[in-house]
Amino acid sequence: MNKKRKKTSRSYTSARITHILAVIGTTLLFIIVAAFIALLILFKGPSDTAKKEAVNTFTEMSAMKWVPKMFLSADEVQRILDASRMVEVEAGTVTNLDLIDTTVSTASDSQEPIEIQDVTGSSYKGKLMIIRDPSKVFLGTVPEFYEGPGEVVADIISHYPGAVAGVNGGDFVDMGSYSYTAQPLGAIISNGEVAFCAGDYDTPYHLSGFTSDNKFFMGNITINEALEMGVRDAVYTVHETGPFLVMDGEALINEVPDSATYGGGKNPRTAIGQRADGSIILLVVDGRQANSLGATFKDLAYVMLDYGAVNACAMDGGTSSQMVYYGEVINNPYSPTGPRKCPTAWLVYE
Repeated sequence: MNKKRKKTSRSYTSARITHILAVIGTTLLFIIVAAFIALLILFKGPSDTAKKEAVNTFTEMSAMKWVPKMFLSADEVQRILDASRMVEVEAGTVTNLDLIDTTVSTASDSQEPIEIQDVTGSSYKGKLMIIRDPSKVFLGTVPEFYEGPGEVVADIISHYPGAVAGVNGGDFVDMGSYSYTAQPLGAIISNGEVAFCAGDYDTPYHLSGFTSDNKFFMGNITINEALEMGVRDAVYTVHETGPFLVMDGEALINEVPDSATYGGGKNPRTAIGQRADGSIILLVVDGRQANSLGATFKDLAYVMLDYGAVNACAMDGGTSSQMVYYGEVINNPYSPTGPRKCPTAWLVYE
Protein backbone atom coordinates (compact mmCIF):
# COMPACT_ATOMS: atom_id res chain seq x y z
CA MET A 1 0.00 0.00 0.00
CA ASN A 2 2.81 2.43 0.89
CA LYS A 3 4.65 1.64 -2.36
CA LYS A 4 1.59 2.59 -4.39
CA ARG A 5 1.27 5.89 -2.51
CA LYS A 6 4.93 6.70 -3.09
CA LYS A 7 4.61 5.91 -6.79
CA THR A 8 1.48 8.05 -7.06
CA SER A 9 3.23 10.88 -5.20
CA ARG A 10 6.22 10.76 -7.56
CA SER A 11 3.94 10.77 -10.58
CA TYR A 12 2.05 13.78 -9.21
CA THR A 13 5.32 15.63 -8.52
CA SER A 14 6.62 14.87 -12.02
CA ALA A 15 3.37 16.04 -13.61
CA ARG A 16 3.45 19.19 -11.48
CA ILE A 17 7.01 20.03 -12.57
CA THR A 18 6.09 19.40 -16.21
CA HIS A 19 3.10 21.73 -15.88
CA ILE A 20 5.20 24.48 -14.27
CA LEU A 21 7.85 24.20 -17.00
CA ALA A 22 5.14 24.35 -19.66
CA VAL A 23 3.69 27.51 -18.11
CA ILE A 24 7.14 29.11 -17.91
CA GLY A 25 7.91 28.14 -21.50
CA THR A 26 4.58 29.50 -22.76
CA THR A 27 5.07 32.74 -20.83
CA LEU A 28 8.58 33.22 -22.23
CA LEU A 29 7.32 32.52 -25.74
CA PHE A 30 4.54 35.07 -25.25
CA ILE A 31 7.04 37.68 -24.03
CA ILE A 32 9.34 37.02 -26.99
CA VAL A 33 6.49 37.24 -29.49
CA ALA A 34 5.13 40.42 -27.85
CA ALA A 35 8.60 42.01 -27.87
CA PHE A 36 9.07 41.08 -31.54
CA ILE A 37 5.70 42.60 -32.49
CA ALA A 38 6.50 45.78 -30.53
CA LEU A 39 9.86 46.10 -32.30
CA LEU A 40 8.24 45.39 -35.65
CA ILE A 41 5.80 48.26 -35.07
CA LEU A 42 8.66 50.55 -34.03
CA PHE A 43 10.80 49.84 -37.08
CA LYS A 44 8.11 49.16 -39.69
CA GLY A 45 5.17 51.16 -38.31
CA PRO A 46 3.71 54.44 -39.54
CA SER A 47 5.86 56.76 -37.40
CA ASP A 48 9.06 57.77 -39.17
CA THR A 49 10.29 59.68 -36.10
CA ALA A 50 9.75 56.63 -33.86
CA LYS A 51 11.76 54.50 -36.29
CA LYS A 52 14.65 56.98 -36.34
CA GLU A 53 14.63 57.30 -32.57
CA ALA A 54 14.60 53.50 -32.15
CA VAL A 55 17.55 53.10 -34.53
CA ASN A 56 19.57 55.65 -32.60
CA THR A 57 18.55 54.26 -29.20
CA PHE A 58 19.45 50.66 -29.93
CA THR A 59 22.63 51.53 -31.82
CA GLU A 60 23.95 53.27 -28.69
CA MET A 61 23.52 50.09 -26.61
CA SER A 62 26.66 47.97 -26.67
CA ALA A 63 24.75 44.70 -26.35
CA MET A 64 21.71 45.62 -28.50
CA LYS A 65 23.12 47.54 -31.46
CA TRP A 66 22.30 44.61 -33.77
CA VAL A 67 18.52 44.93 -33.22
CA PRO A 68 17.75 47.55 -35.93
CA LYS A 69 19.34 45.35 -38.59
CA MET A 70 16.80 42.62 -37.83
CA PHE A 71 14.12 44.83 -39.40
CA LEU A 72 15.95 47.32 -41.62
CA SER A 73 18.73 47.02 -44.17
CA ALA A 74 22.24 47.98 -43.12
CA ASP A 75 22.14 50.84 -45.64
CA GLU A 76 18.92 52.27 -44.20
CA VAL A 77 20.26 52.05 -40.65
CA GLN A 78 23.41 53.87 -41.72
CA ARG A 79 21.42 56.58 -43.56
CA ILE A 80 19.36 57.24 -40.42
CA LEU A 81 22.48 57.42 -38.24
CA ASP A 82 24.30 59.71 -40.67
CA ALA A 83 21.33 62.09 -40.85
CA SER A 84 20.82 62.18 -37.08
CA ARG A 85 24.33 62.54 -35.78
CA MET A 86 25.92 65.76 -34.67
CA VAL A 87 28.33 67.31 -37.16
CA GLU A 88 31.77 67.74 -35.64
CA VAL A 89 32.98 71.33 -35.39
CA GLU A 90 35.88 72.24 -37.62
CA ALA A 91 39.43 71.58 -36.49
CA GLY A 92 40.74 74.52 -34.50
CA THR A 93 37.28 75.54 -33.22
CA VAL A 94 37.18 76.35 -29.51
CA THR A 95 34.69 78.09 -27.23
CA ASN A 96 34.92 81.81 -26.44
CA LEU A 97 36.32 81.91 -22.91
CA ASP A 98 35.64 85.65 -22.61
CA LEU A 99 31.95 84.82 -22.05
CA ILE A 100 32.77 83.33 -18.64
CA ASP A 101 33.54 85.34 -15.49
CA THR A 102 34.76 82.94 -12.81
CA THR A 103 35.03 85.67 -10.16
CA VAL A 104 31.26 86.11 -9.81
CA SER A 105 30.06 82.86 -8.23
CA THR A 106 33.17 82.40 -6.10
CA ALA A 107 32.64 85.82 -4.52
CA SER A 108 29.04 85.02 -3.47
CA ASP A 109 28.40 83.75 0.05
CA SER A 110 24.61 83.72 -0.22
CA GLN A 111 24.27 80.36 -2.01
CA GLU A 112 25.11 76.77 -1.12
CA PRO A 113 28.47 75.71 -2.59
CA ILE A 114 26.88 72.53 -3.96
CA GLU A 115 23.19 72.34 -4.87
CA ILE A 116 21.36 69.24 -6.11
CA GLN A 117 18.05 69.34 -7.96
CA ASP A 118 15.73 66.80 -9.56
CA VAL A 119 15.12 67.22 -13.29
CA THR A 120 12.20 65.73 -15.20
CA GLY A 121 11.05 65.71 -18.80
CA SER A 122 8.45 63.93 -20.87
CA SER A 123 10.58 60.79 -21.09
CA TYR A 124 13.21 61.08 -18.37
CA LYS A 125 14.16 61.77 -14.78
CA GLY A 126 17.55 62.71 -13.49
CA LYS A 127 19.77 64.66 -11.12
CA LEU A 128 21.45 68.01 -11.62
CA MET A 129 24.29 69.37 -9.50
CA ILE A 130 25.37 73.01 -9.45
CA ILE A 131 28.85 73.78 -8.10
CA ARG A 132 29.37 77.49 -7.43
CA ASP A 133 33.17 77.45 -7.39
CA PRO A 134 34.60 76.01 -10.64
CA SER A 135 38.02 75.58 -9.06
CA LYS A 136 36.49 72.75 -7.01
CA VAL A 137 35.79 70.66 -10.14
CA PHE A 138 38.62 68.57 -11.53
CA LEU A 139 39.35 65.39 -13.49
CA GLY A 140 39.82 62.22 -11.47
CA THR A 141 41.31 59.09 -13.04
CA VAL A 142 41.96 55.47 -12.24
CA PRO A 143 45.46 54.87 -10.84
CA GLU A 144 46.60 53.36 -14.17
CA PHE A 145 45.35 53.41 -17.76
CA TYR A 146 45.60 49.89 -19.18
CA GLU A 147 43.64 47.19 -21.01
CA GLY A 148 41.60 46.09 -18.03
CA PRO A 149 38.78 47.08 -15.70
CA GLY A 150 38.40 50.66 -14.50
CA GLU A 151 36.51 51.88 -11.44
CA VAL A 152 33.07 53.23 -10.64
CA VAL A 153 32.94 56.93 -9.80
CA ALA A 154 32.67 56.29 -6.04
CA ASP A 155 35.95 54.36 -6.13
CA ILE A 156 37.70 57.02 -8.21
CA ILE A 157 36.59 59.59 -5.62
CA SER A 158 38.24 57.51 -2.88
CA HIS A 159 41.68 58.25 -4.39
CA TYR A 160 41.24 62.00 -3.80
CA PRO A 161 40.97 63.09 -0.16
CA GLY A 162 38.45 65.90 0.14
CA ALA A 163 36.48 64.94 -2.97
CA VAL A 164 32.79 64.47 -2.16
CA ALA A 165 30.93 64.23 -5.48
CA GLY A 166 31.30 63.37 -9.13
CA VAL A 167 29.98 62.03 -12.40
CA ASN A 168 31.47 59.74 -15.03
CA GLY A 169 33.81 61.23 -17.61
CA GLY A 170 35.09 60.44 -21.09
CA ASP A 171 35.05 57.49 -23.47
CA PHE A 172 36.95 54.24 -23.22
CA VAL A 173 37.63 51.17 -25.36
CA ASP A 174 34.32 49.33 -25.87
CA MET A 175 34.07 46.85 -28.72
CA GLY A 176 30.79 45.30 -27.58
CA SER A 177 32.24 41.81 -27.21
CA TYR A 178 34.91 43.18 -24.87
CA SER A 179 35.57 46.42 -23.00
CA TYR A 180 38.66 47.95 -21.42
CA THR A 181 37.05 50.38 -19.01
CA ALA A 182 40.46 51.52 -17.72
CA GLN A 183 41.68 52.37 -21.24
CA PRO A 184 40.55 55.82 -22.43
CA LEU A 185 40.24 56.95 -26.03
CA GLY A 186 41.80 59.99 -27.63
CA ALA A 187 43.66 62.02 -25.05
CA ILE A 188 43.57 62.93 -21.36
CA ILE A 189 45.05 65.99 -19.66
CA SER A 190 45.20 65.93 -15.87
CA ASN A 191 46.54 68.70 -13.64
CA GLY A 192 48.19 70.40 -16.61
CA GLU A 193 50.01 67.27 -17.78
CA VAL A 194 49.25 64.91 -20.67
CA ALA A 195 48.23 61.70 -18.93
CA PHE A 196 47.28 59.81 -22.10
CA CYS A 197 47.49 60.38 -25.85
CA ALA A 198 46.55 57.77 -28.44
CA GLY A 199 48.20 59.67 -31.30
CA ASP A 200 50.50 62.64 -31.65
CA TYR A 201 50.26 66.10 -30.14
CA ASP A 202 49.33 67.70 -33.48
CA THR A 203 46.19 65.62 -34.12
CA PRO A 204 42.87 67.39 -33.36
CA TYR A 205 40.84 65.77 -30.57
CA HIS A 206 37.25 66.34 -29.46
CA LEU A 207 38.17 67.72 -26.02
CA SER A 208 36.35 69.38 -23.15
CA GLY A 209 37.56 70.46 -19.74
CA PHE A 210 39.01 73.33 -17.75
CA THR A 211 41.68 75.94 -18.26
CA SER A 212 44.01 76.99 -15.47
CA ASP A 213 41.68 79.92 -14.68
CA ASN A 214 38.77 77.47 -14.20
CA LYS A 215 36.91 78.22 -17.41
CA PHE A 216 35.16 75.28 -19.04
CA PHE A 217 36.16 74.93 -22.70
CA MET A 218 35.17 72.71 -25.61
CA GLY A 219 37.07 72.37 -28.85
CA ASN A 220 38.33 70.25 -31.70
CA ILE A 221 41.95 71.05 -30.97
CA THR A 222 45.37 69.45 -30.74
CA ILE A 223 47.16 68.61 -27.53
CA ASN A 224 49.73 71.31 -28.29
CA GLU A 225 46.94 73.88 -28.73
CA ALA A 226 45.33 72.74 -25.46
CA LEU A 227 48.61 73.11 -23.57
CA GLU A 228 49.15 76.57 -25.09
CA MET A 229 45.69 77.54 -23.82
CA GLY A 230 46.69 76.54 -20.32
CA VAL A 231 44.30 73.59 -20.07
CA ARG A 232 44.55 71.93 -16.65
CA ASP A 233 42.06 69.06 -17.15
CA ALA A 234 40.47 67.61 -20.28
CA VAL A 235 38.85 64.42 -21.56
CA TYR A 236 38.08 63.07 -25.00
CA THR A 237 34.63 61.96 -26.12
CA VAL A 238 33.63 60.55 -29.48
CA HIS A 239 31.53 63.37 -30.94
CA GLU A 240 28.79 60.96 -32.12
CA THR A 241 28.18 59.71 -28.57
CA GLY A 242 29.50 62.62 -26.48
CA PRO A 243 28.80 65.68 -28.62
CA PHE A 244 29.11 69.36 -27.85
CA LEU A 245 25.59 70.49 -26.89
CA VAL A 246 25.79 74.22 -26.24
CA MET A 247 28.58 76.42 -27.55
CA ASP A 248 28.91 80.14 -26.74
CA GLY A 249 25.31 80.23 -25.51
CA GLU A 250 23.74 78.54 -28.55
CA ALA A 251 22.42 74.99 -28.86
CA LEU A 252 24.09 73.19 -31.76
CA ILE A 253 20.79 71.81 -33.04
CA ASN A 254 21.34 73.45 -36.44
CA GLU A 255 24.43 71.32 -36.88
CA VAL A 256 22.31 68.16 -37.21
CA PRO A 257 21.03 67.22 -40.69
CA ASP A 258 17.87 65.66 -39.21
CA SER A 259 17.04 67.53 -36.00
CA ALA A 260 14.07 65.29 -35.17
CA THR A 261 16.35 62.92 -33.27
CA TYR A 262 19.26 65.32 -32.68
CA GLY A 263 22.11 62.88 -32.65
CA GLY A 264 20.66 60.05 -30.61
CA GLY A 265 17.72 58.19 -29.17
CA LYS A 266 16.42 58.10 -25.61
CA ASN A 267 19.15 56.74 -23.36
CA PRO A 268 20.88 57.39 -20.03
CA ARG A 269 23.06 60.50 -20.41
CA THR A 270 25.71 62.54 -18.60
CA ALA A 271 26.59 66.16 -19.34
CA ILE A 272 28.77 68.94 -17.96
CA GLY A 273 28.61 72.67 -18.57
CA GLN A 274 29.34 76.13 -17.19
CA ARG A 275 27.24 79.25 -16.66
CA ALA A 276 28.38 82.81 -17.37
CA ASP A 277 29.02 83.34 -13.64
CA GLY A 278 31.44 80.40 -13.61
CA SER A 279 29.15 77.91 -11.83
CA ILE A 280 29.49 74.33 -13.08
CA ILE A 281 26.47 72.19 -13.99
CA LEU A 282 26.67 68.40 -13.81
CA LEU A 283 23.69 66.50 -15.20
CA VAL A 284 22.86 62.79 -15.16
CA VAL A 285 19.67 61.44 -16.74
CA ASP A 286 18.40 57.93 -16.06
CA GLY A 287 17.20 55.75 -18.91
CA ARG A 288 16.05 52.32 -20.17
CA GLN A 289 13.60 52.08 -17.27
CA ALA A 290 9.81 52.14 -17.06
CA ASN A 291 9.74 55.48 -15.21
CA SER A 292 12.58 57.04 -17.22
CA LEU A 293 13.12 55.97 -20.83
CA GLY A 294 16.02 58.37 -21.22
CA ALA A 295 16.93 61.62 -22.95
CA THR A 296 18.05 62.61 -26.42
CA PHE A 297 20.97 64.99 -26.92
CA LYS A 298 18.38 67.63 -27.76
CA ASP A 299 16.84 67.10 -24.31
CA LEU A 300 20.25 67.49 -22.68
CA ALA A 301 21.03 70.67 -24.59
CA TYR A 302 17.83 72.38 -23.52
CA VAL A 303 18.12 71.32 -19.89
CA MET A 304 21.59 72.84 -19.83
CA LEU A 305 20.34 76.00 -21.53
CA ASP A 306 17.43 76.25 -19.09
CA TYR A 307 19.93 76.22 -16.22
CA GLY A 308 22.02 78.95 -17.83
CA ALA A 309 24.84 77.00 -19.47
CA VAL A 310 26.99 79.01 -21.87
CA ASN A 311 28.95 75.92 -22.86
CA ALA A 312 27.97 72.28 -22.33
CA CYS A 313 28.76 68.88 -23.74
CA ALA A 314 27.82 65.25 -23.22
CA MET A 315 30.07 62.69 -21.62
CA ASP A 316 29.92 58.90 -21.99
CA GLY A 317 26.36 57.67 -21.35
CA GLY A 318 24.41 54.44 -21.02
CA THR A 319 25.30 52.28 -18.04
CA SER A 320 28.25 54.60 -17.36
CA SER A 321 25.94 57.47 -16.34
CA GLN A 322 26.27 57.90 -12.58
CA MET A 323 26.25 60.74 -10.05
CA VAL A 324 27.81 60.26 -6.63
CA TYR A 325 27.39 62.52 -3.61
CA TYR A 326 29.12 61.74 -0.30
CA GLY A 327 29.62 58.09 -1.21
CA GLU A 328 26.08 57.47 -2.44
CA VAL A 329 24.97 56.98 -6.05
CA ILE A 330 22.03 59.40 -6.15
CA ASN A 331 20.67 58.60 -9.60
CA ASN A 332 19.37 55.22 -10.80
CA PRO A 333 21.87 53.72 -13.24
CA TYR A 334 20.53 51.16 -15.71
CA SER A 335 22.41 48.08 -14.57
CA PRO A 336 21.49 45.15 -12.31
CA THR A 337 25.09 45.06 -11.09
CA GLY A 338 25.47 48.78 -10.45
CA PRO A 339 27.15 51.57 -12.43
CA ARG A 340 29.70 50.73 -15.08
CA LYS A 341 33.40 51.14 -14.42
CA CYS A 342 35.18 54.05 -16.12
CA PRO A 343 38.72 55.43 -16.57
CA THR A 344 37.86 59.05 -15.74
CA ALA A 345 35.35 61.10 -13.76
CA TRP A 346 34.60 64.76 -13.11
CA LEU A 347 34.98 65.16 -9.35
CA VAL A 348 34.14 67.90 -6.87
CA TYR A 349 36.08 68.96 -3.78
CA GLU A 350 34.11 69.93 -0.70
